[in-house]
Amino acid sequence: MLGALSVWHVLTSIALVVLVLMHSGRDAGFGGLGFTPMSHGGQHIVERNLTRLTVVVSVVFAANTIGLFYLL
Repeated sequence: MLGALSVWHVLTSIALVVLVLMHSGRDAGFGGLGFTPMSHGGQHIVERNLTRLTVVVSVVFAANTIGLFYLL
């Protein structure tokens, strides 16, 4: 169980780093590519979905960190 959670922790940490690096400044990254229309909130749909995915992966990462803490 500890080995599986450790491997999952490495995978989620890599995914989280990649997702955070995809968030760039205001007109860079996926939000600034310009291939999607602007939403009413002033943010691209792709950027909003990227933010949601980043939040989900960060919650999974935090839960996995807590699980590893209690297993150790």
